[in-house]
Amino acid sequence: MSDGTDSRVPTTPADSVPGAGQGPGTDDAEYLRRRTLRRGSAGWLLLTGLGVAYVVSGDFSGWNLGLAEGGFGGLAIATLLMGVMYACLVFALAELSAILPTAGGGYGFARRALGTWGGFLTGTAILIEYILAPAAIALFIGDYVESLGLFGLTAGWPVYLACFVIFIGIHLWGVGEALRFSLVVTAVAVAALLIFAVGAFTEFDSGGLNDIPVDQDAFGSGSWLPFGLLGIWSAFPFGMWFFLGVEGVPLAAEEAKDPVRSMPKALSISMAVLALLALITFFAATGARGSAAVADAGNPLVVALQGDGEPTPLSRFVNYAGLAGLVASFFSLIYAGSRQLFALSRAGYLPRFLSLTSRRKAPYLGLLIPGAIGFALAAGSGDGGRMLNVAVFGATISYALMALSHLVLRRREPGLPRPYRTPGGMVTSGTAFVLALSALVATFLVDQDAAFIALGVYAVALAYFTFYSRHRLVAAAPEEEFAALAEAEAELERG
Repeated sequence: MSDGTDSRVPTTPADSVPGAGQGPGTDDAEYLRRRTLRRGSAGWLLLTGLGVAYVVSGDFSGWNLGLAEGGFGGLAIATLLMGVMYACLVFALAELSAILPTAGGGYGFARRALGTWGGFLTGTAILIEYILAPAAIALFIGDYVESLGLFGLTAGWPVYLACFVIFIGIHLWGVGEALRFSLVVTAVAVAALLIFAVGAFTEFDSGGLNDIPVDQDAFGSGSWLPFGLLGIWSAFPFGMWFFLGVEGVPLAAEEAKDPVRSMPKALSISMAVLALLALITFFAATGARGSAAVADAGNPLVVALQGDGEPTPLSRFVNYAGLAGLVASFFSLIYAGSRQLFALSRAGYLPRFLSLTSRRKAPYLGLLIPGAIGFALAAGSGDGGRMLNVAVFGATISYALMALSHLVLRRREPGLPRPYRTPGGMVTSGTAFVLALSALVATFLVDQDAAFIALGVYAVALAYFTFYSRHRLVAAAPEEEFAALAEAEAELERG
């Protein structure tokens, strides 16, 4: 065993699961007792806040870089298509999370639909997203603190360290306290976006939307598509920034109140709020100052409010509120990463000691070790954009696999009890699958180095799974038992 403990816990060799359908024995019960989260800590409101918190920093910065790839029209179409992808994915995940409300989230869904390999590939892709994204956001927080002249800091690493220490400390305190903190900070950020939009729309000029010079050599280029039709595709990863992370809500399923009902509700409301924020932020920022002015800005909302370059009371407010948005996303992404790591570790895909929980039912090693990795990446690389591109690559892989899981389960197990059913059924998840694959290819158009870095991490993880952990899976883990039940029922039908 990887941690020298739990040697009596039944394991799953390769893809077979012994003891399917049987309840956990004494050894299993003790193993799971040491790996228990605090149930009933989050209702639909906290879950909705979590969904918005994952994403809200993307409204303040990052999306605007897509203007340099596709122009206003290209980014607008890309954002619309990515919004459709996320909406379809969210409806599919709402059905899956009602079927299997555990901390495994996407890994758990793929485990039942696609087997151990599919479960591991999905869980690893999600981990890449949720470990790299907080490291990148820590860099952005450091930049904000330095630009605002807070605390007299001239170096970023003390800010990165403070972020990881303080906010991981809150998570260790307890999930209920952590999610309430996240809700408050998210509410501040959302209020600031609405106030920004009111101020920016007073200076709206539609003529500034298409002021980026046209590339005459690009196929299909024009004033609205200055970089042609290919520019739409290249802008996909930036259109995702308005929604990236909302799919992490199901990772809170084991700690939710009545997850069968609250999870679909929270996912739907989160997506509706994010779509509204994307619409008003995109049009307000580009219309107030012009697409060219905000295309490469690190703080596009502030630039949109400062016509002559001089700070205004409203631009200062939005600048500070942007820091709140970054904190909200950083804080919630740490939570998501710890829960995905917890579930994979509890089932044996990763070293089992990583899923041990404290007296307050927090996966303390699942918080501390990714936090240490995130701090090292932030302090050592200094390239937040590259890390976010790696995170986006991992995200698109997980989206395709989660959508495929919905398709497979609908076709293979039509009689599976579904307390919530995805509107549109397989058409909805099929749309998410095709768009996710398109977004995956688009990441190569934007940053090939980031894509190959992500593939390298994937290769190392797959080697570990192939030669070690797939022979030592824990049959008593909830996601494994759920998959074992399906395999046992299928075997009975064949017999």
